[in-house]
Amino acid sequence: MSDFFSVGWSIWITTIALGGVAFCLYVLFSQLKGQAKKGEAISDTGHIWDGITEYDTPLPRWWVSMYLILSAIALGYWVLYPGLGSFEGLLKTNAAKEVKANQEKIEAMVQPIFQKYADMPITDIAKDEEARAIGQRLFLNNCAQCHGSDAQGSPSFPNLTDKTWLWGGEPEQILQTITNGRRGIMTAHQNLMTPAQASEIAQYVRSLNNLAHDQTRVAPGKKLFDQFCVACHGADAKGNQLLGAPDLTDGVWLYGSSEETIVYGIMNGRDNQMPAQKNLLSPEQIRLLAGWVWGLSNVEQ
Repeated sequence: MSDFFSVGWSIWITTIALGGVAFCLYVLFSQLKGQAKKGEAISDTGHIWDGITEYDTPLPRWWVSMYLILSAIALGYWVLYPGLGSFEGLLKTNAAKEVKANQEKIEAMVQPIFQKYADMPITDIAKDEEARAIGQRLFLNNCAQCHGSDAQGSPSFPNLTDKTWLWGGEPEQILQTITNGRRGIMTAHQNLMTPAQASEIAQYVRSLNNLAHDQTRVAPGKKLFDQFCVACHGADAKGNQLLGAPDLTDGVWLYGSSEETIVYGIMNGRDNQMPAQKNLLSPEQIRLLAGWVWGLSNVEQ
């Protein structure tokens, strides 16, 4: 509640909170004013319905006391805890700090478990039963949302169980990918070519994978491919892992292999990013995770 970006919002919230209590107290005391005191006759309001007279009966003391006590509790709470804009309260409590402290406490408890794998080669981690179990749990908690619980991915999220890698599948390359993340960008060509030309390239690329294609359009497509695509995907269309440019001959498609999908990618480009995990996981956890991922395609499960 105290994490405001401007003083104005802090003042606004404080005004609403204190003003609400002040208004309630005003309403209470305005109703107490003029009421009959103990021993005095209770007057009526002059309103009579169907023979029933409405009297100006004083508010019950227990109700007034409860109202005042609750107002005092509200004010006391705001003095002790965050609630009045940017004022942190006398106890300086902060839910975010408490959560972080609990996380650090838990991490300190489990750190010895991770520490014994800190210097173990990733290839050995992939073969260690206990390490694989920990790595799988880390994957399910942090990576399955995108890559799936079976690590076989989905459109725009790579399959991690095969030997096809956009940025390299060596243990240290996987470690680097998890630690710092990756961002793969394919330039949009809508200002460089027509959809018909993109379709020609799609026919050529599909022919490289023995997919259905128009043979008469393959040669024109290759000419256009050599003009626009070889810089990233290479003359042999086998990609470049330094750029994250995929191999276009291996039959693995991140977004799909239909002509329509390929043409869309050429014309509009692609921008795909994997977030870095270095601020979420410890180096030891990342190492265990890298070992499990590498083992999916290199160690018999």
